[in-house]
Amino acid sequence: MNVEPNAVVRVNRRFNAPSSRVFDAWLDTAMLARWMFGSAVRDEEIVKLTLDPRKGGAFSFVVRREGREINHLGEYLEVERPSKLSFTWATADTLPDVSRVTIEIVSLGNGCELTLTHEMHPDWLDYISRTEAGWAKMLDTLAAVLV
Repeated sequence: MNVEPNAVVRVNRRFNAPSSRVFDAWLDTAMLARWMFGSAVRDEEIVKLTLDPRKGGAFSFVVRREGREINHLGEYLEVERPSKLSFTWATADTLPDVSRVTIEIVSLGNGCELTLTHEMHPDWLDYISRTEAGWAKMLDTLAAVLV
């Protein structure tokens, strides 16, 4: 993995759902189709979502935007249910450049707080605000789905 974490995005979100439910939403294709991809988040069509949710397992999330297929892919680095998930993140057209996403979830009474950290190569500094806005929108959608 070639990641120099000089471009970092952090997004925090509280959920009115148990940490296990929030964690599991990251590893279930039916749930991902409701909050991470598709028309609930942006103007796109889901082509195929596949994942092998274990350390060393891989995922491929293919969507069609503006007539173009985009394959988001990565490898799971850590899977510690229900508190931590870490994976590489890239699109097929940006390989071998990959970034690292870490999800940390802390239980808070009846809910939880999620902190997402996305570490990118310094070449992606111009995309920091766009990346932060994208994750924030997805996490807001997840919160609505989990109600």
